[in-house]
Amino acid sequence: KPGDWQNERGTDMDYKIALIRGDGIGPEVVGEAVKVLDKIGERFGHTFTYTDVLLGGCAIDACGTPFPDDTAEVCKACDAVLLGAVGGPKWDTCPADIRPEKGLLAIRKALGLYANLRPAILRPALADASPLKKETVDKGIDLMMVRELTGGIYFGKRERYDTPDKGVECTDLMAYSEMEIERIGRRAFELARLRRKKVTSVDKANVLETSRLWRSVMHRLAEEYDDVEYADMLVDNAAMQIVRDPSQFDVVVTENMFGDILSDEASMVTGSIGMLSSASLNETSFGLYEPSHGSAPDIAGKNIANPIATVLSAAMMLRYSLDLDQEADAVEAAVKKVLSDGYRTGDIMSEGCTQVSTTQMGDLLVERL
Repeated sequence: KPGDWQNERGTDMDYKIALIRGDGIGPEVVGEAVKVLDKIGERFGHTFTYTDVLLGGCAIDACGTPFPDDTAEVCKACDAVLLGAVGGPKWDTCPADIRPEKGLLAIRKALGLYANLRPAILRPALADASPLKKETVDKGIDLMMVRELTGGIYFGKRERYDTPDKGVECTDLMAYSEMEIERIGRRAFELARLRRKKVTSVDKANVLETSRLWRSVMHRLAEEYDDVEYADMLVDNAAMQIVRDPSQFDVVVTENMFGDILSDEASMVTGSIGMLSSASLNETSFGLYEPSHGSAPDIAGKNIANPIATVLSAAMMLRYSLDLDQEADAVEAAVKKVLSDGYRTGDIMSEGCTQVSTTQMGDLLVERL
């Protein structure tokens, strides 16, 4: 682990970071995260060395494929990966096998990134930005979505074929093994032990056989982690409960497609998807870190995108992959201070605050650090 290297080498360390700047606003928000990381290095005596890697639409333009041959190997040679965003309407007409999103799925599989962590936190300074009622917001929102990332319907077998009477028909196979369910389940229970010791497992066990297996494995794990409160919840109910009373959740664990949908919903009840970070981890401390938002091509190049989600993703990288908790705390404190001082990008702007650009927000965070 990086923490072990730190014990051997002291605090002056060189960390190798693969940068996937990506498409749309990706290069802009990654640039601000790099500014923050460099300030952290200056303050705490570290050096961050960056290697740019292509993935997604920009890789299609440069190489004809969303996942160039050397991308995974370059990433594996680094301590962690920081990604901006991929995709956009420019590549919507590409064949299905070379869409930008294919690159994202491919790198998750190649790097074994099976656990996606998405914290959904409503920061006090942004309480007015939440679309929920004040009495609901006042209870607080601080939940961790744990999404299985390399199995399920996104990676299952796909078929498209003609039928004699219904035209073209397609199938997408959702498949899960006990091993895949157990490892994501353990990750959720271990995280809950570090938080408020409550796990909610989301499935569709009243309909899907994969969910019945999911539930049986999770029940077995719950017996092992008897210090953690455990509950099952059907996915449709979970979607309602996140809106009705998100304060009831601590750690929410679910399969790939359900997690994709619910994590976006959870992000919006906090006010803006532009504020929320994510981490995708393998079975070691290695991970890929990215904001929860997309490439937002409509605002790309305008210097108005919110970089905070990417900056907080970099903070997660410091904490989970580089074992630098104090440094991660400093980044999160800087974000909190800038927001409490009343600075906002356009997506989170409210009355009485000062609107700033992407680069100005990055500069303000560096100043607070």
